[in-house]
Amino acid sequence: MGRRYEVSGLVEGQSEPGSRGRVLRNLIGINKKREMDRVELREQLRAMDEFFDSYGRDHRFSADDIRKIHRSWLGPIYAWAGQYRNVNLSKGDFTFAVAEHIPRLMEEFERIILRRYTPCRSEDSGNIVQSLAVVHTELILIHPFREGNGKTARMLATLMGLQSGLPPLDFGTMGGKSRKGYFAAVQAGMGGDYGPMEKIFSAMIRRTLRKRA
Repeated sequence: MGRRYEVSGLVEGQSEPGSRGRVLRNLIGINKKREMDRVELREQLRAMDEFFDSYGRDHRFSADDIRKIHRSWLGPIYAWAGQYRNVNLSKGDFTFAVAEHIPRLMEEFERIILRRYTPCRSEDSGNIVQSLAVVHTELILIHPFREGNGKTARMLATLMGLQSGLPPLDFGTMGGKSRKGYFAAVQAGMGGDYGPMEKIFSAMIRRTLRKRA
């Protein structure tokens, strides 16, 4: 069940009829994955335009902000947008945070991680990379939502980067053939090793700036 994860527990957002389990039940009746991908991208771009005006250089992000980002993006598509998931998710032999622990984990994420690393206003590239890597890794490990966690984390990283004067980040290095290395970096973060994710963000920033040059 679901497009990318194995799911157990109560199932919010069952698959859309006629989608062969590839599209979650949605508010607009889409049952083709490619069409849903296009709609999600369109809504993501719309939401990011709004976020550019909402979150300035001095903003300290909170757990509520992350829920708002998710809801603003996917609210037109899914009834559960912005709500913490009630299902347990796993990918292969890796299990994300247990659903019932998510409210507590997100409170800790805000108190320990977001308060330390946001606003992200450093002029030191190493500090920027560290902030992006730690926040991104910890949010992905919690995986607070039924769907859209990766893109929500990327939107947050983009907004943090803007606080430090970076242009919108080019996440091409996180997809395709690089996805295995990215997932390994996420797993390394379970033990507090953010080095692999820092390397990914460092390369991403260089790629972004090179394209802008």
